[in-house]
Amino acid sequence: MRSVRTLTTATLVAATVFGGLGSASLARATTKEEVAVNGTFRATSVGDYAQRNDQYFGEPTVYQTWTISSTCDTFQECHGTVSSDQGWSAPALCKSGMWTVTHDVPNWEPCPNGTAAVGQQKFAFRSQTDLAKFDGWDTTLGPSGACGVNQWLVVSMPFTLNKRE
Repeated sequence: MRSVRTLTTATLVAATVFGGLGSASLARATTKEEVAVNGTFRATSVGDYAQRNDQYFGEPTVYQTWTISSTCDTFQECHGTVSSDQGWSAPALCKSGMWTVTHDVPNWEPCPNGTAAVGQQKFAFRSQTDLAKFDGWDTTLGPSGACGVNQWLVVSMPFTLNKRE
């Protein structure tokens, strides 16, 4: 059983992240090109507040360097590519200020028989003030039926993305 302090801290972190998922303040943007996200970023998946199937448990915090290249069709719709220093690339989509990046993670869910199932990792994040800091969630989903268990394995943790100078 977790202490009240740990649960209170976790609740405050979740409230901060969810509270930050409101509309982005991009009032200074005057062209759709100013809404595009481009550059090098530090991506952090905060393992201290990871949840497995809605139960808190500790995971290592994961740090990545992302290179993002995007263009916007309108102020509300953008697309591009994310390349991670962990060796993967994936499409990035933005609708109404919410960015999503989804890719497959090979051998993500190890099985007792020595095999492993692929996981689908989805990053969903939004800027709170400008295009240099984003907050959201890193959620990885394993297929139902993997390892002979008729249940999805879902691991979710808070996620931040900060532009590097």
